[in-house]
Amino acid sequence: MRRAPGFPSVVRMTGMDARDADLKKELNATLQARRELGEEYEPALVESFLEKVDQRIEGVVDRRVRRQLAEQQMVVARGARSPKPTDSWAERFGFGIVSLVLAIPLSAIGAYYGHLPGLFVTWAGIAGVNAVQAARTTPRPFGGRGSGSSRNGEWQD
Repeated sequence: MRRAPGFPSVVRMTGMDARDADLKKELNATLQARRELGEEYEPALVESFLEKVDQRIEGVVDRRVRRQLAEQQMVVARGARSPKPTDSWAERFGFGIVSLVLAIPLSAIGAYYGHLPGLFVTWAGIAGVNAVQAARTTPRPFGGRGSGSSRNGEWQD
């Protein structure tokens, strides 16, 4: 039986696998008890099994809620700035390499047309671009989170 696209699976919704050994044992025990006791006990057996499934689902939901609360507390503890996937060492390293590779022809062009002042202007531009990139991807050393000062100059706890 295929599911309609877009609908979540039971495993994704509850975190429980249909092949869960404990629930499978409980189901087999319930079916065996139904065979031995007869149809008159079927509602009680089904109710008991559903209670166990309900307890299992509640446990999974409780764990999930606790995990999400812990994640939210971590975000609050970190402050407003959450880590960005673009703030990686590889991106900074790659940007530095590309900037050095492009600096060679830019230096040649600047030195050819502007002589020594043109070379200085070219390198000032390269340094400026790298400074902006570094400021974008690293936290501020002064005035950022953890600086110990607030807007009115008082220390925060």
